[in-house]
Amino acid sequence: MLPNEEAVKKAVMIGLMLNCKINKELKWQRKHYDWPDMPKGFQNTISGAGATPVGVSGEFYGIRIRSMHLEEDPASWEPDSGKVDYNRSGLPFVEIITEPDFETSEEVMDWLKKLVHALAYLKAVDANAGIKVDTNVNLPGKTERVEIKNINSIENIGKAIEYEFSRQEKEGGKTKETRRYDAVKGKTMVMRSKEEAEDYRFISDPDLEPIVLSDKFISALREKLPESPEEKLDKFIKKHKIGKADALVLAQNIDIAEFFEKVTEKIDAKFALPWVTIELLRHLNYNKAKLAGFDTENNILLFSVPKTSETKQEVSGIKAEHFVSLLELVKKGKITELQGKQLLNKFYPKSFEPSGNVKEKISDEKELTKVASGVIAKNGKAVSDYKAGDKNAFNFLMGQIMNVTERRADFAVASKVLKKLLG
Repeated sequence: MLPNEEAVKKAVMIGLMLNCKINKELKWQRKHYDWPDMPKGFQNTISGAGATPVGVSGEFYGIRIRSMHLEEDPASWEPDSGKVDYNRSGLPFVEIITEPDFETSEEVMDWLKKLVHALAYLKAVDANAGIKVDTNVNLPGKTERVEIKNINSIENIGKAIEYEFSRQEKEGGKTKETRRYDAVKGKTMVMRSKEEAEDYRFISDPDLEPIVLSDKFISALREKLPESPEEKLDKFIKKHKIGKADALVLAQNIDIAEFFEKVTEKIDAKFALPWVTIELLRHLNYNKAKLAGFDTENNILLFSVPKTSETKQEVSGIKAEHFVSLLELVKKGKITELQGKQLLNKFYPKSFEPSGNVKEKISDEKELTKVASGVIAKNGKAVSDYKAGDKNAFNFLMGQIMNVTERRADFAVASKVLKKLLG
């Protein structure tokens, strides 16, 4: 079958992100090979002799992109056990082919991290699937090219390249080979001699019609491209005057970044910062929730809790306007920070307008004096411990004041009153 429309859109957006020239007529080929991960004997792909890739002649962070194309994901074969995992077999898959512009394993690893981050901004990478990289390595003028297949982590990619550099330096290598990396043994191992394009016997697929892309289709996708992680980072630092460390936290995830930008349309960025990077992330972690996107039409930060045997998967969300209302209550002094944090905890499974659900902060010194006097009267041991030099006893007494006032006590005023009463 042809790929679904969303797969085609994502493939074109990836090509645009990589600054590729997008081709408009994409012809399908059958790539033949006899290997356990492809039981039908061929792979449907927009690559190979006679095919026109989705994108060509791109560039991403100084590395030239030869081409990128759509194809079907094969199965995953484990040579040691002989087992084949067909869970992803047949799913839409994008392959990106770079020019040999890397000189060190560090360059490859750094570039891949940037690529994966940018793909996450496009919502075009499956966190559960990981990455799969074929790495070609040779010593210029000394050895033939060796392809290391299906390396599944950035760390292992670096280790495989380093091992192959060392191996080729010692053993030489006049034969093109396909190898695999054994992460347990920390070495590459021969799988087969290297195939050339003619070995795959590419033929035009007789069952799949070409995909024809219009200028309007491509232009519409170009308009939807989000800012890159670096552009977001630069904006946070220069526009919002946020330190680089905090800006990196915000820019790590596009959903958090966009939610923060929407919130800061109404609230000062520096005030909102800890509420997003600390309190909001704490809220998600406490509820074991995962981010599920930012709905830009309704301005809702979506998150979900994985389905278990006892519960159905819930899709929840926090509206930016509700989050702003909560922050305004704290900023204007109508509620305490502790009250604000408690209210945020209640924004699950979905947020609400908080202004009608709060009692105002208690800042009156006389009222807090009465509360503090009552706490002192009931906690004689803590009072004695404090006077004996135990600073933790003071924190305990402050905690009791907060409990009595339902976290409504102005911390600064209550602290001043308590110290005065304790002498």
